[in-house]
Amino acid sequence: MDKLHLGVLYGSRSCEHEVSIISALQLIKAIDRSKYEVTPIYITQQGEWYVGDALTDMKLYTDFDPYKAGLKRVSLDLTAGSGALIHYEQGKGLLRGIREEIVARIDCFIPVFHGLHGEDGSVQGLLELANIPYTSTGIVGSAVGMDKIIMKRFFRGMGYPVLDGVDCLRKRWQEAPDTMISEIEAALPYPVFVKPACLGSSIGVSRADDQKALRDALELAFSYDRRVLVEQGLDKPVEINCSVLGYDGDTETSVLEMPLTDVGTLDFDTKYLHGSSSAKGMASMGRVLEPEIGEDVSSEIRSLAVSIFNALDCKGVVRIDFMIDRATGHIYITEINTIPGSMAYYLWAKKGVSYSALIDRMVGCAMKAQREKDENRFAFRSNILTNVQLGGKTPKGGKL
Repeated sequence: MDKLHLGVLYGSRSCEHEVSIISALQLIKAIDRSKYEVTPIYITQQGEWYVGDALTDMKLYTDFDPYKAGLKRVSLDLTAGSGALIHYEQGKGLLRGIREEIVARIDCFIPVFHGLHGEDGSVQGLLELANIPYTSTGIVGSAVGMDKIIMKRFFRGMGYPVLDGVDCLRKRWQEAPDTMISEIEAALPYPVFVKPACLGSSIGVSRADDQKALRDALELAFSYDRRVLVEQGLDKPVEINCSVLGYDGDTETSVLEMPLTDVGTLDFDTKYLHGSSSAKGMASMGRVLEPEIGEDVSSEIRSLAVSIFNALDCKGVVRIDFMIDRATGHIYITEINTIPGSMAYYLWAKKGVSYSALIDRMVGCAMKAQREKDENRFAFRSNILTNVQLGGKTPKGGKL
């Protein structure tokens, strides 16, 4: 039986570029080579696609030089179902035409992006156009999951519990900062958290306990994004994360985790740099697995996680983050990560699902979704073209 050829996509033009590299190399190492051929596909911060064996060496990325590494720059053939990665090279000598080489044909892509230009539906749209299976959530769910403002509106519209927030625009901040500060203070009590709308890994996120801190936090957040969410804060909430795996209503939840932090929120350093090697990504962060929060609370969080997964028509593996108000016991949804750091494999290992088995199930979800897509009709024939006269009138007197 022929092996499936997996293409692992990672990097891209994102502030979370380095985190994506770590997650991708972890995943590549875990893939069962007896079942799959694997092609790492690194997208640089300039948007160039490269393939080559050297990409599995973490040292390559500290000072990336594709010429020194002997990599090949490629493009994806967008012909539906092709899956070809094509390398173009200038010919030499008398025949100086462009030579075309197909370096791989991918059966299924595994996007391992974090942030914009990868986790936000953009690459998912590209893969839909190319009609190739891929393991992440689709275009709509990915786009909603990336945008904190739209995500909160979606959650609220579905009746899910979310904290109050205020949406802010960079243009208005530049024109009337004092007015914006006043509006935020009228709507929300301190503390508040200020977040760029379309960033992850807690980049650009700040807590503000007074007006000066709020002003500084807004300046920082607007340096990363033209749209910012200011959200009501809780006093040292209990943070709980839950991963969900599946597709099309067939879902399973992981064990729950309680991230450990002394500051009341997870910043970038806490997630990736504190107390352990950053090469381990989210898997290195301090956490309590299966925290003692009571069976009723655990069940409610799992139920909410599955409901959100299905409402956004998710696919593969996601992680949904929650907060519990210590004072009231109320549960609030923080966000969904449609491509979670380290693919949340550490939450599945506790249930006896190895990383390689998790990848198998992700690929299975992708192939099932593609089969269902291929059952759809994408053509509708009519006689409209035979009756059209461009710039004139149709036989029945109507204009085009």
